[in-house]
Amino acid sequence: MTATTTRTWDVIESQGYETAWITVGTDTLHARGRAVGTVPEPYWISYELETGEDFVTRSLRVTAETATATRELDLRRRDDGRWSADGVVLPEVDGALDCDLGLCPVTNAMPVLRHGLHLRPGRRRFLMAWVSVPDLTVRLSRQTYTHLSRTDTTAVIRYESGDYRSDVTFDEAGLVLTYPGMARPLGAAD
Repeated sequence: MTATTTRTWDVIESQGYETAWITVGTDTLHARGRAVGTVPEPYWISYELETGEDFVTRSLRVTAETATATRELDLRRRDDGRWSADGVVLPEVDGALDCDLGLCPVTNAMPVLRHGLHLRPGRRRFLMAWVSVPDLTVRLSRQTYTHLSRTDTTAVIRYESGDYRSDVTFDEAGLVLTYPGMARPLGAAD
């Protein structure tokens, strides 16, 4: 079964907004989105994310525009687990299954969907190819996702990376609803 949804978040951390068009299949995800932020500097980004089977990243294409530069990133993961950025091999992120676009709630979905963390208890550790915004630098990020609770329509999953942690609310489809301190649905009260 495939479902398409549109999400718009107030991205608190960047003092901006993001809209994403997300299609979730049985074991794949496709998303395209646009975001505007003012922190650390005013920027616009557009992105397209494509996964293969088991919600494993295949590609993330991003364009970021600031007052002084336009940057593009074509981040790809091969079936053998090797990553490249704009054709340059990135051995430091080899072994990661997922990308994580900074300040983008969409990219938190892949590990949650793969392991059903929005449906049942569990704790998983991941290596991620993390992309900072707006400079589009790719770095290795170690992250942990822990299922905390579930209702009929939502699940709370703790996200941790280094000293950072946030209890993120996901919907029944495995997509971020609210990410405390980072993003909330547009128009939602504090």
